[in-house]
Amino acid sequence: MASIQSARHPLQRLLRYGQNYRPQIWGAATNSILNTIFDLAPPYLIGIAIDVVTNNESSLIARVGIVSIPGQLAVLSALTFLIWSLESLTQYIYALLWRNLAQNLQHDLRLDTYSHLQSQDLSYFEDRSTGSLLSILNDDINQLERFLNTGVHNLLRFFTTVIWVGATFLILAPGVSWFAMLPIPFVLWGSVAFQRRLAPRYAEVRDKAGLISGRLANNLSGIATIKSFTAEGYERDRVAQDSDAYRRSNRRAIALSAAFIPLIRIVILVGFTAMLYLGGMAVADGTLTAGTYGFMVFIVQRLLWPFTQLSEIMDEYQRAMASVRRVLGLLDEPIELVPGRNPLPVAQVKGDVRYENVSFAYANRQPVLKNLSLHIPAGQSIGVVGATGSGKSTLVKLLLRFYAPQQGRILIDGQEIQDLLPQDLRRCIGLVSQDVFLFSGTVAENIAYGSFDATPDEILHAAKLSEAHEFIVQLPQGYDTIVGERGQKLSGGQRQRLAIARAILKDPPILVLDEATSAVDNETEAAIQRSLAVITQGRTTLAIAHRLSTIRHCHCIYVMAQGEIVERGRHEELLELNGIYASLWRVQSGLR
Repeated sequence: MASIQSARHPLQRLLRYGQNYRPQIWGAATNSILNTIFDLAPPYLIGIAIDVVTNNESSLIARVGIVSIPGQLAVLSALTFLIWSLESLTQYIYALLWRNLAQNLQHDLRLDTYSHLQSQDLSYFEDRSTGSLLSILNDDINQLERFLNTGVHNLLRFFTTVIWVGATFLILAPGVSWFAMLPIPFVLWGSVAFQRRLAPRYAEVRDKAGLISGRLANNLSGIATIKSFTAEGYERDRVAQDSDAYRRSNRRAIALSAAFIPLIRIVILVGFTAMLYLGGMAVADGTLTAGTYGFMVFIVQRLLWPFTQLSEIMDEYQRAMASVRRVLGLLDEPIELVPGRNPLPVAQVKGDVRYENVSFAYANRQPVLKNLSLHIPAGQSIGVVGATGSGKSTLVKLLLRFYAPQQGRILIDGQEIQDLLPQDLRRCIGLVSQDVFLFSGTVAENIAYGSFDATPDEILHAAKLSEAHEFIVQLPQGYDTIVGERGQKLSGGQRQRLAIARAILKDPPILVLDEATSAVDNETEAAIQRSLAVITQGRTTLAIAHRLSTIRHCHCIYVMAQGEIVERGRHEELLELNGIYASLWRVQSGLR
């Protein structure tokens, strides 16, 4: 289905996407066309005026029954007032409709593409640049908005002018008008040829824009690392290379589009000169009236000179279509993880978790988990330890269904998680990870993230249980203090305690601790362990840790190596085995 969609012209796809706005599109297009026709009226009115003062009682207006000159001029004046009023009215209406349509469509597209991105699994984002995705969500959608604001009207105005004036020429002076219209086929052919060559160049421009956006977003996120390694010059050079590549791709597009107008002007000049000369000769011969000739001299410019703007119109059109391809191409990306349909009410979850013969490998990599099985009885806590790369954190990602195992299954209370609604599954799991992500907002807002209807008293209670209250009240604005992007104004231990407060407030039946104390000092670890001891009571807990002191009191501890469980038991039992766990314990406790 996606391949069929992508094979369609982007304009077709855009119209199909915006089918709910068809009445608004038709209304805007109709008013654009009418406004163009009314805007073309002055040369017609001038021609009629010349006809009135030169032909008197035999003028065009006289033929409808108004013979006196004052009467004819009065009718002409009234007609002029009416047409100019209608032109102003239709201009207001088309501007209102097109601009509102642009706002509505860009709003819908941005929400739909963002929602579609949120539905993708984590591997999708690991394979793509965040900056490139942001470029689509912002730059490309804004490009489409600009085209709908003015570009569509300009396109309709151009074709309406050519058709309306061309038809008038053929009716009034068929023997002369073809000289004026002679350049049109050549101009149209040249426009099509130019646009065929321009389209791939603008597609390249949009791709290069995505690359530089990705570079800038990545560098701004890692500015502390750049500074600490004094790599400012190196990164500036890399930004300069990407920016130069964007500039070069734009130059290639500009070099072609800039040549269009001068060439078109030469062709148009031929038609205008022919009309001026041959029309004048026809008046001298008496085969063409002075009024008609005056009208045609004025109107021929309205027919031909819009072709000089065709390049800009088509330029804007191609830029918009390149953006439409990228935006709708993003919507075409398939969602690999098929969501389940079975509900899982949080209040009914006991928290019994099982991994049964689970095997998993990331794309194009060796297996991380190999036929792994473990059981977390409801209300109990287990710990998982092992060397880096042994697969510990992958257990968490699979439980939250960020990925799906290639073999085996994971169950909660006897139900396979792949059959559950993802939202229900994740509501019943509280995650506290080493890499705490805080949003730019207040301390209170970050604690209440995910529990958006929490009261101030509930936020305060969660902060006290996580031992975060003491440092929060010392902040400049207390709970209303802005934490900065990613919580950069707080220390690692402070961010960790806010994450624990967030999990406490969520009150999930299953708690997952992924290296929750690995990046904090001993004093902060002690504080965190005290709060964890409170919130893990009677709650199913999966604790992954490097520091064995964090998990020594768990009901069962699993030791992993190369994706397999090699030891299991309580703390004392594992020490008696004198294996990997005992060796790690001796190192961390300073016994050797």
